Amino acid sequence: MSAPAQTWDNAAWATARPALSVLVPFLRDDPTSLLALLDREAATLDGAVELILLDDGTADPALTARLTAQIDALALPTRLITLAANEGRAKGRNRLAAAARAASLLFLDSDMRPDHDRFLQTWATLITERAPAVAFGGFSLLQAPDDARFAVHRSMAARSDCLHHEKRALQPEKYVFTSNLLVRRDVFEAEAFDPDFTGWGWEDVEWAMRVSRRFEVIHLDNPATHMGLDTVETLAAKYEQSAPNFARVVARHPDFVAAYPSYRVARRLKSVPGLKLIRPLFKQAARLSILPVALRGFSLRLYRTALYAEAI
Repeated sequence: MSAPAQTWDNAAWATARPALSVLVPFLRDDPTSLLALLDREAATLDGAVELILLDDGTADPALTARLTAQIDALALPTRLITLAANEGRAKGRNRLAAAARAASLLFLDSDMRPDHDRFLQTWATLITERAPAVAFGGFSLLQAPDDARFAVHRSMAARSDCLHHEKRALQPEKYVFTSNLLVRRDVFEAEAFDPDFTGWGWEDVEWAMRVSRRFEVIHLDNPATHMGLDTVETLAAKYEQSAPNFARVVARHPDFVAAYPSYRVARRLKSVPGLKLIRPLFKQAARLSILPVALRGFSLRLYRTALYAEAI
């Protein structure tokens, strides 16, 4: 059963006829900074872009009050949907898509920050000129915090996620994340996110695998910064959540995952005697601040791969 929802619209919402719906889910995050940055482009968009936010069960009346006050002052047509209980990442994004009015949907995480002041305009122009089925704009670490506690995550993200669009395009389904993802409505209606994915990880890549079998997935250079870097402990906990999801992807799309290094290494690790006893040592090494950041990142990747080896 879906969680009950309350909605809040600003004055611009009722009369808008958007071509692009920007969909922002959040849970215990404050998206006010993102909204302020996006609204700076309102004058050049002339009602062509709407914002829809989903509070997926934060249950913070003070945050809701701040958001509704800000939304009332925004020039961009904006709706806030507030859920009393958490629905999860896949169900939440499906709910956002159902609330959208435009023919193209931009999934944008609440901890993203546009890297330039024509971010929405670039997406709007792409829709006008090409109306792509699926497009990923990429993300960067340009504005991300450089605290020492986030050094491992920063290093890992720079190495594997913040890639040039031409490199991403070589494996288009692999480098699709809901952090900055454009989807045409008919494509999303044909292939929605699988609500059976729970916890963290892989629901967006699995979705892209399904979609790429039927539609073109393009990559472009329209990045936003991922501000939500994690500590080693938080990343390790997310990897622990993601292992069953990875196993689900392997079962459904063996042809795609066969080309992924994480899968090939996991298959090799699966035959290592005593892997379950060795695995905690990888996480322990990643915690050690005296070690080089690159080595800590390597250790954390080994921890993730060992989890995946046990799951497949």
